Amino acid sequence: QVQLEESGGDSVQTGDSLKLSCLVSGVYFNFGAIAWYRQPPGKERELLEIISSSGVPVNFAAAVKGRFAISRDNPKHTVYLNMTELRPEDTGVYYCNWGSFTVGRYYASDHWGPGTQVTVSS
Repeated sequence: QVQLEESGGDSVQTGDSLKLSCLVSGVYFNFGAIAWYRQPPGKERELLEIISSSGVPVNFAAAVKGRFAISRDNPKHTVYLNMTELRPEDTGVYYCNWGSFTVGRYYASDHWGPGTQVTVSS
C-alpha cells in the first residue's frame, strides 16, 4: 500500500525559506516520479514541480521557477521541496504525489499525502 507523508510546513514571513519533505513507503521508490502540488485557500490544486525516477527535476509552475527546487534522496525514500524567497501567494497546503512522468507530462496517481500547511505573512 502506497503511503506518502509530507512535513516541514510552517508559518513564516515574506522572504523566508522552508524545506518540505515527502516520505514515501509501500512502493519501489526508485521507479517512480514524484510531484509537489499546492492548493491555495479557495483555489484548485496546482502542479509545481516533479522529479523523475532518474532524478531530473521539471518545473510546471512559472510562479515558483527559480525559487523552488525539488530533489530526491532514494536511500531515504524522501523527496524534498526547497522553497526560497517565499511570498504571501505561496500560502497553501502542499501535497506530494506518486506517479509517472513520460514525454514531458506528469501522470498523477490516486496516492496523496495528507498535506502540510505553509503560511507566508507579509
